[in-house]
Amino acid sequence: MASSSSYSNPPCAACKFLRRKCLPGNCIFAPYFPPEEPTKFANVHKIFGASNVSKLLNEIQPHQREDAVNSLAYEAEARIKDPVYGCVGAISVLQRQVIRLQKELDATNADLMRYINPSGGSMNNQMVNQQRSNLNYGRRMGPVGGTTTGFDQNYGFCVPSYNSHNTWNNNTISGNHNPEPDDDSSM
Repeated sequence: MASSSSYSNPPCAACKFLRRKCLPGNCIFAPYFPPEEPTKFANVHKIFGASNVSKLLNEIQPHQREDAVNSLAYEAEARIKDPVYGCVGAISVLQRQVIRLQKELDATNADLMRYINPSGGSMNNQMVNQQRSNLNYGRRMGPVGGTTTGFDQNYGFCVPSYNSHNTWNNNTISGNHNPEPDDDSSM
């Protein structure tokens, strides 16, 4: 009957994956990798390694561990889906979507202002210019210092900008941000 008590506490996903005995009081992985989520640990192990994750969890404060594990799991899943860019690819896609939507909003506001005051008086132009300057406050996008990356002060990191002659796929909103092959049939 003593052996039946070991079945009452199934091993955590990490210990099951690593094929080792799981002692819930001593296992650093047990609170964060439940047995119901085996792929969560498998992804984290594949990208970061069990030893590195164990060291990381032991070095940080207990109240920060759950957030750290969730972050590692998200990054591991993103890295498996997109080995080159990982979660940075998703962030870049979302930034381009925000920029596109900002341009659409600016155009819609300009149309709205033309509809409200079709005569195009000087007061109307001043209001449109003020609105545009308010919307773009703190943003500096585009080539910086002759480079092909722009620094967005709202987000705090560089966003690659691709020229039209580049082979970058412009349909990145769908999540496919892999370069398309050149369409040169002369090869």
